[in-house]
Amino acid sequence: MTPAIEVTDVTKRYGNLQALAGVSLSVDPGEFFGLLGPNGAGKTTLISILAGLTRPSSGTARIMGHDVSAAYREARRALGVVPQELVFDPFFTVREALTIQSGYFGLGDNRVWIDEVIANLDLSDKADTNMRALSGGMKRRVLVAQALVHKPPVIVLDEPTAGVDVELRQALWRFIRRLNRDGHTIVLTTHYLEEAEALCGRVAMLKQGRIVALDKTENLLRLHSGCYVELRLGGALPQQLEALVAERRDDGAIRLALPEYAEVERVMAALREAGVTVQEMEIMQPDLEEVFVQIMRRA
Repeated sequence: MTPAIEVTDVTKRYGNLQALAGVSLSVDPGEFFGLLGPNGAGKTTLISILAGLTRPSSGTARIMGHDVSAAYREARRALGVVPQELVFDPFFTVREALTIQSGYFGLGDNRVWIDEVIANLDLSDKADTNMRALSGGMKRRVLVAQALVHKPPVIVLDEPTAGVDVELRQALWRFIRRLNRDGHTIVLTTHYLEEAEALCGRVAMLKQGRIVALDKTENLLRLHSGCYVELRLGGALPQQLEALVAERRDDGAIRLALPEYAEVERVMAALREAGVTVQEMEIMQPDLEEVFVQIMRRA
């Protein structure tokens, strides 16, 4: 089976800056794949290489088997990218912008699909509005629509929900989930790690141009075998438990980080021995954000 995305030993230098340092990964058709990392990790550089906007210093990148340099026309037809920046043409309405975008890919009559995309992204009442008159959230919806207008088998979403309202975020994810169910490959970069945890079957984590983790999301979550205990106490926390404190909240709650679940009993025993009553207690599993922080620290 031909990978939807195949990146092999890709490097990219900008003068003395090493943006990518030998990145290799493969994304299967139909996957929902997360590409995570702190600012400056190389995510946008990698996306720019996949989109043909930047040439790699070395290595190869392919979209649906098409080399992004040697077979750039085929590679670009197979890819739709939602950029992080708000880039738009101020001279056209939403519908005109999508019709022109269709023309770039040789689609002469794409009205039915354009209408469907407009409806699914809640742009119907703005379809004949000039792009300049749209809010930032509406412009981002149009960017998503432009990436989807030629029905690419591979869709890359670079921070698609940055600065948008909850309603748009929910509508966008409903539509993207549907496209993924229909067989489209989705690659997501986001700083909202709860989105990646909920949506992505696999995740790659980048730091300083290198992949430092690449696995199924569920396997990454298992890397952290411990748990958190959040307590509200009717007294002071015993001294022997101070080393476990991960956070003290302004509302009086104390969060303890435990290396394993068996430590919960030791915490309760120490509280009983000190005569401290427990008013509230919640045991929480670590999320992808916590795993991400740990991996970045180790890397």
